[in-house]
Amino acid sequence: AGGVGCVVWDAALVLAKFLETGACPLARRHVLELGAGTGAVGIMAATLGANVTVTDLEELQELLMVNIENNKHLVTGSVRAKVLKWGEDVGEFQPPPDYILMADCIYYEESLEPLLKTLKDLTGPDTCVLCCYEQRTMGKNPEIERKYFELLQMDFELEKIPLDKHDEEYRSEDIHIVNIHRKRT
Repeated sequence: AGGVGCVVWDAALVLAKFLETGACPLARRHVLELGAGTGAVGIMAATLGANVTVTDLEELQELLMVNIENNKHLVTGSVRAKVLKWGEDVGEFQPPPDYILMADCIYYEESLEPLLKTLKDLTGPDTCVLCCYEQRTMGKNPEIERKYFELLQMDFELEKIPLDKHDEEYRSEDIHIVNIHRKRT
């Protein structure tokens, strides 16, 4: 019960284990996770010393709170859950975080524009967005991914993190991690 937000997707495991490699210095950094679902990625960042806000819709807040509570003994930074609906006001999440984490957030065509607006509203010139997604070949997914990255590149620069930089065990040819930054104006 609860749909897609109640599953720890493979991309979340890949991103969480990538963070654990230490490729991104997270200690004492301000981190925001979008579409957190279970909160697995954000909680991992908090265990690595980050001050994390995991965000998702209202109906997932209870699950996020339970998972935060069940993992608080591992947290060396801090972690809290907040409601954030993409496309709406992000004032309470300012100033811009050091990192924005996203795992498997690109699958509903209707959510692309609101997600892109939220990314633009949340990011500062030094914000690093780590977007991890499973490349899907069925149905509308390839078209949705293509459109997302096309729209994203209007305001952001993208750099794919090579597979050999992913965790040795938690990696897959069809799961990609993209490092995203605002274009310099």
